[in-house]
Amino acid sequence: MQNEQFSVATAKRLPGSAQKARLVADLVRGELVSDALTRLRFMPNAAAGTITKAIESAVAGAEANLGWVGEDLFIRSIMVDEGPSRRWRRFGARGRFKPIKRRTAHIKVALGQIED
Repeated sequence: MQNEQFSVATAKRLPGSAQKARLVADLVRGELVSDALTRLRFMPNAAAGTITKAIESAVAGAEANLGWVGEDLFIRSIMVDEGPSRRWRRFGARGRFKPIKRRTAHIKVALGQIED
């Protein structure tokens, strides 16, 4: 376990809540990268596109820096954390305003290589 290497990619301040992105991330955790990207392509969730970009970035880093082949990679871990929220307001009746939080998420993907 000491020699284990993995490729990591981080995508920060992505639009959308972390709670909704976690639902998508749970479906692809532990899968082969090719299977995960195929599954994400056909998902209707908005977070699927941003998670796809993070996985593709980790694959590109693994191929460039570690010399790994794209078919031998699997998603070792994928974490979705909350990012900073932007406060917004919408004005209501009688001089009141209704606060809105525009949420963001941070996604961290770690890929491992299948040992033959």
